[in-house]
Amino acid sequence: MIYSNPLIYIEIHESEIPWLKIFTHTPHKEFSECSSEEKKAIWLCLDIIEKEMLAYFKPDKINIASFGNMLPRVHWHIMGRFENDSYFPEPMWGVKQREGSLKTAPMEPFIESLKGELASRLAAA
Repeated sequence: MIYSNPLIYIEIHESEIPWLKIFTHTPHKEFSECSSEEKKAIWLCLDIIEKEMLAYFKPDKINIASFGNMLPRVHWHIMGRFENDSYFPEPMWGVKQREGSLKTAPMEPFIESLKGELASRLAAA
């Protein structure tokens, strides 16, 4: 877990691409069941993470998804996608297109910077 507050928490998804997931602490099945405070926290985190990923990793595209079919609870995926990742242009759950040759910047400095940004922006919200 890289961030947590009373409403949401954020985890790293181990992958060849930069990939984070946002969860609500309360196990809602659908986004419409979330409180307005939870929704606000999710949207703010999505915005912060996307901007930080774009600035740090410089991906070709950011993918944001919320399915919940395998894990029927509210959670969001934020993924930095690159034309030379193993699945592009397919979704990461799709058909593998090639053996990946992706080399991205190290995740640790990104996470440390993101933690600071999340703490300051969410405290002010």
